[in-house]
Amino acid sequence: MSGFPSSNTSESNSVDSGCDLYNGKWFYDPQGPSYTNNSCPVITQMQNCQGNGRPDKEYENWRWKPSKCDLPRFDAKKFLELMRGKTIAFIGDSVARNQMESMVEVPQNRGNKRMQRWHFVSTSVMIVRLWSSWLVRETTEKIDFAPEGVTKLHLDAPDDKLMEFIPNFDVIVISSGHWFAKQSVYVLNNEIVGGQLWWPNGSPPMKVNNVDAFGISVGTILSAILTHPNYTGLTIVRSFSPDHYEGGAWNTGGSCTGKEKPLAIGELVENGFTNIMHEKQVSGFERAVKKATNKSKLRLMDITEVFSYRHDGHPGPYRNPDPNKITKRGPDGKPPPQDCLHWCMPGPIDIWNELVLEIIRREFEGNRN
Repeated sequence: MSGFPSSNTSESNSVDSGCDLYNGKWFYDPQGPSYTNNSCPVITQMQNCQGNGRPDKEYENWRWKPSKCDLPRFDAKKFLELMRGKTIAFIGDSVARNQMESMVEVPQNRGNKRMQRWHFVSTSVMIVRLWSSWLVRETTEKIDFAPEGVTKLHLDAPDDKLMEFIPNFDVIVISSGHWFAKQSVYVLNNEIVGGQLWWPNGSPPMKVNNVDAFGISVGTILSAILTHPNYTGLTIVRSFSPDHYEGGAWNTGGSCTGKEKPLAIGELVENGFTNIMHEKQVSGFERAVKKATNKSKLRLMDITEVFSYRHDGHPGPYRNPDPNKITKRGPDGKPPPQDCLHWCMPGPIDIWNELVLEIIRREFEGNRN
């Protein structure tokens, strides 16, 4: 595949294998998903596309096939055995939560909105979901000409609340990016250097925009993990998840209404924002690798281009169970409110955890292809 930097950023930090997991094609599998929206009680309502009335189901049947090897279906018993006595943490925003929910099918959990934990007694495996919107330190106090109350992101400092838990984890699946579209102020070395949806008239020129800020934040959090004296685990960086708003952004009439199957090869429309976010993320990843001092491992799970083809996999207008909701364009051509960022469950996002399991298997078992 072309259009993005190579997922194998270096020999020592690519997945140990003779097969590139991210070069392949989507194929239709009549067997369908291994669970349904009714059998998995932890699905967030907005991702429960069938429960919200989506009429088509074929988007559930498309699976990913790497060109030179197989990607097995997610095997829960295999996963629990490989992870026996270990803890895996999904860290990030609501898309990270979306991925975690694809793995966990039991409703009981210990925790709160910020941190949830599922414990599988048979193998003493813990699955954790830890909320961290930007992955860097977030404050609201007044700094220079940025008033109190506006979110300040200290791009050169990791999220303290996140870092305190790092030694407890054996595998981390970490991701971010979409919150950099939200209002925030960027701080480096205690100096305001930029902002998103915030920059007062008469202020000095911005040095850092939201895309640059994202790249800096990735390098910061990964460097902190790779230099943590008490962390020796496996960190999987899930690359930027593409959205599919066509004709506008989420709040300016963007739409994915009516998309029912993946894009074919040659139909992919380049998304400049997705491309540059991915590029900045890979650059941050590479900077962190050079600073590593501990014995942990870092891997890039490069799903960005692969999932750029799955414009059919989002909830679209099927975000809630309201039977009277608008699901089609109006007479004026205006699309209904919709979600073209998160992923239906079941749906394409289930492939992410097949990739996670394969990366874990290769690290813990060695490649047996």
